[in-house]
Amino acid sequence: MNNNTTNHQHIVRSYDKELIEIDRMIATMGGYCEKMLSDALQAMRQRDPELAEETILIDEKINRLNLDIEENAIRMIALRQPMAQDLRQLIGAIRIATDLERIGDLAKNIAKRAITIAEEKHPKPIRKDLKRMGKLVRRQLKGALDAYAQRDPVKAMEVWEGDEEVDNMYTSIFRELLTYMMEDPRNITLCTHLLFGARNLERLGDHTTHIARNVHFLVTGETIDRKRPKRDNTSHIQLSPEEAEKPETVEEPKSF
Repeated sequence: MNNNTTNHQHIVRSYDKELIEIDRMIATMGGYCEKMLSDALQAMRQRDPELAEETILIDEKINRLNLDIEENAIRMIALRQPMAQDLRQLIGAIRIATDLERIGDLAKNIAKRAITIAEEKHPKPIRKDLKRMGKLVRRQLKGALDAYAQRDPVKAMEVWEGDEEVDNMYTSIFRELLTYMMEDPRNITLCTHLLFGARNLERLGDHTTHIARNVHFLVTGETIDRKRPKRDNTSHIQLSPEEAEKPETVEEPKSF
């Protein structure tokens, strides 16, 4: 084996390790986002300001990972000059990391709302609806991260199509909160904070959909450019009332 062949193998192995490292950072970042979202929703539901404060601190780790992924990917593009699939993977990693960073920001906003209204008693129907919406968004986020890890365009499409249910739940909560505010002006402050919390969840769902779009592009090289189809009540992400009441479990993300 000549020196050129040996050097090429070393370069390929080194390049593969760098790609694997970016995948690892995306997975770690996604784990932090899942934990932030779960804890922020729990803090709001249980009116736990201490948990909300702890949740806010995680955002710094997500921001640092976002910068590291962007710097590593740009450096690899400049030095390796990748093409086709490899180039899509690096561009996709940058885009996905950006969406995860925004998801962290939105989860932080929910935690801040939880602190503000920690002393307020939430209307029971709204509390249940927010819990269901939170579970839907969490399932979407997990599905998008799984699609990336498995390079599964079918799963990515399922996540992209499933955002319809999140939008519908946000519309329902919006209308219900307006009704509470009109019935009693004393509810306006609380309901406004809950409304912004629901809006953050809806926007978080949008960023999850962006991740799914980028996963689909990364794997297939094709951009999803058609409108999202309407879904019926048998949507794969729809939760029954019984399922919505099950306790939530989230795995601790690996330290970075």
